[in-house]
Amino acid sequence: MTVSALSRPGERDRLIVKFSEIDWLFALALSLIAGAGALMMFSIAGGSWEPWAGAHLFRFGLLVVAMVVLAMVDLRVWFGIAYPLYIIGLLLLIAVEAVGDVRLGAQRWLSLGPFSFQPSEVMKLGIVLALARFYHGVSADDARLSWKLLIPAAMIAAPVVLVSHQPDLGTAILIALTGLTVVVLAGLSWKIIVAGITAAIAAVPPMFFFVLHDYQRKRIETLINPESDPSGSGYHILQSKIALGSGGFLGKGFGLGSQSQLNFLPEKQTDFIFATLAEEFGFVGCATVLFLYGAVIFMALRTAGVAHSHFGRLSAAGVTATFALYVLINGAMVMGLAPVVGVPMPLLSYGGTVMMTVMIGFGLVQAVRVHRYSEVTSGKGSFL
Repeated sequence: MTVSALSRPGERDRLIVKFSEIDWLFALALSLIAGAGALMMFSIAGGSWEPWAGAHLFRFGLLVVAMVVLAMVDLRVWFGIAYPLYIIGLLLLIAVEAVGDVRLGAQRWLSLGPFSFQPSEVMKLGIVLALARFYHGVSADDARLSWKLLIPAAMIAAPVVLVSHQPDLGTAILIALTGLTVVVLAGLSWKIIVAGITAAIAAVPPMFFFVLHDYQRKRIETLINPESDPSGSGYHILQSKIALGSGGFLGKGFGLGSQSQLNFLPEKQTDFIFATLAEEFGFVGCATVLFLYGAVIFMALRTAGVAHSHFGRLSAAGVTATFALYVLINGAMVMGLAPVVGVPMPLLSYGGTVMMTVMIGFGLVQAVRVHRYSEVTSGKGSFL
């Protein structure tokens, strides 16, 4: 009669040790951010758990459990699925081009029966894992400057082009910046970094006139002068600025935000929930939430720093970069410092797909922490 792994003392003890290695302060910070989001959704729904707050907390609860389960997964397993996940993500993006659902003028979704999802979310994690695996087997000299850099460049360019064509400029930028962050952290030569920044700046004018769609150019023009069309393209930014400014230092009070309660502020539960927070809880509320975001980023980077394997360091840092870019882009967008590109504030905003991507990514970060002493080999000892 076979005894299950869970009933064997050795296996049970190992699971207990792994469970104790999870950063529970990190989980608490995530919970406080998600709780703040639910609080704002409860407020803007007129003191009701429906339709947003209850679903938001339920999803987060399930995904915290998923994060803990994923933290137990050995890094060699994550290493083994890195390339397959990237390839699956790429194939799904190609499938979007062929049979994807069109909503609000964009072809970004795939439907599987009653469920629909955005394959670009799969790629946000796939690009991090694939690049981390690639650089795990590359020497420091090759990572700094060699012809092999064409491989990660192609790996980043392929999903960026496909996502841009949907069109989804915000997600394309996020994937590109995340991939470039991993490449830089892997040891890229400063000469290439400077040359790349120079080339990117030089490419802005021709991209603006010949590559961007009309509505994308309009977003940039609106960013520069939102007052030119206050009831049209500039409406989102202007209403967001009004909400931000009217909150003052302490805010108007819970449930008393006029911009959100009276529906002047668009997408108040998703893209512009940070403006809702600012109006009701003011500078103090915003600073508190940003402190929590900073704490999450700091703890995740600290985990990346203690990993013994190059794969673990780069994958944890890449996931953290994605999270930090979400916060940076949404914050800049809400304050009128960046075009409105539909990037939500992670865990604070309503939306299951982005929350799932973030929490699975943090499951990987916690797996790096739990298995930080594990050595991942790229030879016969690896899964692929």
